[in-house]
Amino acid sequence: MSIGHTLLGLLESGPRHGYDLKRAFDDRFGHDRPLHYGQVYSTMSRLLKNGLVVVDGVEAGGGPERKRYAITDAGITDVAQWLATPEKPEPYLHSVLYTKVVLALLTGRGAAGLLDTQRAEHLRLMRELTRRKRDGDLADQLICDHALFHLEADLRWLELTAARLDQLAEEVRR
Repeated sequence: MSIGHTLLGLLESGPRHGYDLKRAFDDRFGHDRPLHYGQVYSTMSRLLKNGLVVVDGVEAGGGPERKRYAITDAGITDVAQWLATPEKPEPYLHSVLYTKVVLALLTGRGAAGLLDTQRAEHLRLMRELTRRKRDGDLADQLICDHALFHLEADLRWLELTAARLDQLAEEVRR
């Protein structure tokens, strides 16, 4: 995810302080990975340097001065271009799980247990996401569906690999 573009998009509704941007990001997108304040301010500094935001005001407080940021026309154009650009599909051709299976076979270890353990972990996470989806709002439901579909594909791969494990073991040991 492009944090810079996401923060710019949040600024389109009006100027905000860094604290407000972090809170809005975390509420909408950061359920599992909230932003660190340092990440917000370093990103805002970069966006400011690149002319995509301006400081709309500074307020004195009990601590450091609070800058209020506003998006520029260039920032709006940048967000629009980012939104219009399709994301590159991730083919997952460099899977850590695949690497573990092949290395287990190459080193004479059994890979069936590895696949069983991974299947159990996938199912555990799927149950957790299903609970979250059931109890969540529409945004939670959609992001959980996205994750669940990917986990379902992983489970199909685990089953296929388990069914072909003997054949794979012969091929990797040649």
